[in-house]
Amino acid sequence: MTIKEVKAILENREEIQFELASGEKVPPHFHVTEVGEVNKKFIDCGGTIRDEKKANFQLWTADDVDHRLSAKKLLSIIKLSEKQLFLSEHLEVEVEYQSTTIGKYELTFENEKFVLQPTLTDCLAKDKCGIPENKIPRSKKPKMKLSEFQKMQCEPNSGCC
Repeated sequence: MTIKEVKAILENREEIQFELASGEKVPPHFHVTEVGEVNKKFIDCGGTIRDEKKANFQLWTADDVDHRLSAKKLLSIIKLSEKQLFLSEHLEVEVEYQSTTIGKYELTFENEKFVLQPTLTDCLAKDKCGIPENKIPRSKKPKMKLSEFQKMQCEPNSGCC
């Protein structure tokens, strides 16, 4: 979801709700403590230099249970950040939210709520690492017995490790 899409949703609302994909609700007294731009420049395991730019919203809850952030107030914070930080409304939004550590989430809008979708790590150079593109997602990988795993061998320069 982009900044532009978030703003369009906020334009027509009084209240806003966030919840995790699991259905756990973000307490209604949350604060948006930061709106900004995160730039990440890195090299992947295949040697390709990459640049990633996203808008970042940080959600935080505290003991201030009377606090309620209205849709209009969040919209004004976003518009101010666009003006002051020159944020593009086409940036994808990444949300930080505290769980056991700071979690990073993608944002969707479902059933009148913003939903924090989990993000996953991934190999960006599968072709150079010898990993098939049709690899099985982590959540659907078959379970393997330790005895079977110990029989597997990784040859030097094979790309399997």
